Amino acid sequence: MKSNPFRVVPLLALIAVAEADKSGLVGCGSAIKLTHVDSGGSYQLTSNGHNWGGGSGQQVVTLMDDRTAQSALWLVREAHDTPQCIAGTPIECGSTIRLTHLLTLKNLHTHFVRSALSGQQEVSGYGNKGEGDDSDNWILVCSGKYWEQGQKIRLKHEATGKYLSSAKQNEFNNQNCRNCPILNHLEAAATARVDGTSYFTTDVGIYLSH
Repeated sequence: MKSNPFRVVPLLALIAVAEADKSGLVGCGSAIKLTHVDSGGSYQLTSNGHNWGGGSGQQVVTLMDDRTAQSALWLVREAHDTPQCIAGTPIECGSTIRLTHLLTLKNLHTHFVRSALSGQQEVSGYGNKGEGDDSDNWILVCSGKYWEQGQKIRLKHEATGKYLSSAKQNEFNNQNCRNCPILNHLEAAATARVDGTSYFTTDVGIYLSH
C-alpha cells in the first residue's frame, strides 16, 4: 500500500475538536507523554529537533526531566503502510503502532546503530511529515485487552525485537556531552533486556474517544 504523506494532518486537527476520552483508554490519535518508570517517574520521552552528530545522524530522541514540555507529546497512530486508524479507537494490547513526535512529525525509530552512551541500539526520530518505514513500528506490550491510561507498558520494536528503554546512569553530562543541547537528558535506547528499564506509563496526554 502506498503511504499518504499527508494523512497525519487530519489526526492533528482532530486533537483540537474530538471529545476527550473518559473511558481511561488510549485511543488512536491520542497525543501522549511516555513517562519512564525506573528513573523515578519524572523523565519523559522527548525530542527537540536536533540531529545526532554521530551514529545515524537522525533526529535526537532522549528523556527529559520536565513534565510540562510540549516536546514530550507523541501521536499514537497505525503501523507503517497500514490503513489509517479511526481517531478514538482503543488500542489493543499486542497491536503494532507508530508514535509520531507532535512538534517535528518524526516517527519513533530504532535500527542496528549503536547508541552513544550505553552501546545498545540507537533510538531516533525518522521520516518526513509522519511517514517513514517499517522500522517505525512498535508492538504494544501490556496486560488486559486495551491500552489503559496510567498502565505500565513496554514498547517492543517489531523489526529488531528490542525494547525501548532508559537508565539513570546513561545521562548526558559535561563529561560526555559538554555544552550540548541534551545536557542532563537520559539516553533513549533499545535493548534485548526485559527488565525495569523498559517500563513506561502514559499518565499525561490528550486522549481521544469516538
